[in-house]
Amino acid sequence: MDVNTASQSTTDEQMMDILLVLDKEKKTISAVKGVDENGELQTVPPENNSELLKFDRHGDFFSNFFSNMMNQLKNPTRFNFFKIPKLELPKIEPIIRENFNHPTPENEAGIERYRVTPETVKQEAKKEQQETQTQQQPAKEAGATAQAPQQPDKSKYVIDPDKVDWEALKNFGLSKEQLEKAKALEPMLRGYKSPGAFTIAGNYNSAIMKLDARLSFRHDKDGNVVLAIHGIRQKPELERPFFGHEFSKEDKANLLETGNMGRIVNLKNYITGEMIPSFVSVDKVTNELVSMRASSVQIPDEIKGVKLNKEQKEALREGKGVFLENMISNRKNPFSATVQVNADKKSLEFIYPNAKQSQEQGQKQTQQNSLVTSDGVTIPKSISGIELSRQQQQDLVNDKTIFVAGLKDKRGVEYDAYIQVNHDKKKLGFYSDNPSFDRSAVKEITPASKNRTQVAVNSEGKTNEATKKVKEPLKKGQDKPTEKQKTKQDKKEKQEQTDKPKQSRGRKR
Repeated sequence: MDVNTASQSTTDEQMMDILLVLDKEKKTISAVKGVDENGELQTVPPENNSELLKFDRHGDFFSNFFSNMMNQLKNPTRFNFFKIPKLELPKIEPIIRENFNHPTPENEAGIERYRVTPETVKQEAKKEQQETQTQQQPAKEAGATAQAPQQPDKSKYVIDPDKVDWEALKNFGLSKEQLEKAKALEPMLRGYKSPGAFTIAGNYNSAIMKLDARLSFRHDKDGNVVLAIHGIRQKPELERPFFGHEFSKEDKANLLETGNMGRIVNLKNYITGEMIPSFVSVDKVTNELVSMRASSVQIPDEIKGVKLNKEQKEALREGKGVFLENMISNRKNPFSATVQVNADKKSLEFIYPNAKQSQEQGQKQTQQNSLVTSDGVTIPKSISGIELSRQQQQDLVNDKTIFVAGLKDKRGVEYDAYIQVNHDKKKLGFYSDNPSFDRSAVKEITPASKNRTQVAVNSEGKTNEATKKVKEPLKKGQDKPTEKQKTKQDKKEKQEQTDKPKQSRGRKR
């Protein structure tokens, strides 16, 4: 959001939703703040702007937040939830209250569209994902018959399509059909910029204008919809103040390298005089500087299958980049990237490093999140799929032994082991018995003796005579075929003997 534009401020507010909760026991209506460690809902008065949770109406964070919140709540059936556009809060809240005290079909119908449940959130998230995938599909091969565009659902837009002056757009060489074909109309009606640039041309009698620019729709001070043109610049303007903020040497380096400044700064709204804590990023298509209120972003508990700890969440809220490893893509492939708030996209973005940066960031992140012994042995946060508690990590640093059950070998089969730092080999040692009792009497193995055959076959590719004909992974502690496997094995061998061709005896002459 550009902080000096009143109309853009209005647009930003229109894109934010508030989560209201009706407590059926206390008979109160409040705004949701979160859930405490005891599973109790935390709320604030709806008029408390400083602590209200605000959600981008079409972002991914609400579905993640709501699902996590419902899983943590001690008594979720006690509450009814409603997701209300911030600007409609004064109108809708009294209707919810009135309907609870004196329910009527009219009031019920009026608030039903705002009600949210785990089922409706899942359906909406799925619908949003399908729409996004549809927009991103490559163009059909030449000659394919184009389908007629579907009628837009006005309820999900910030911009009313009927209020756009489509005739005026023709003065710039643009049309509604052109925006639809380029997959730009949908995001523009939602308050975002067009994904790509358009060539704008205009003839104003004594002047002819032609430039490449991204486009967006905005409301002016009278509520009319106008076209905003974001022209392409050669480079970001970093040498002049940006709404009162002078860019430091580090600010400039970050904006040029990643496109994000990497911290929150106070920007001045020259209309109201308000100082607004904001993120600053570079539009990577136009090189335009873009800002967004820091209060607009919501940080999820999990990103692409990776759970965020308290330190990572706080770093993201401050605008810093956080390198995450082994995230899972929509195609179920693991990937690693830096995650950071992008003011232009109004959300978190993935920044993919080159090989050298990836290695350096991974090492740095490991050092930040892991404990290290005095002689340099790194204690991991997890082992074979089992996450270690901070206390277990600290015990290993202090040369104590921990017991971990449910470790998984490379074939995904579980085993148990005692673990202690092996300072001679500069790595973790896995033991069959607790080595803290009598180290000299314990034979070090990987892992416990009862799991030796299983892990050797499943993880190390070794062969066990008794199980060499067993095709599936050995189960926990298995060192010989099960009765079912032996029966199957004998049956197969008998079948092979039956199918073996008989040796030809030749022809007598």
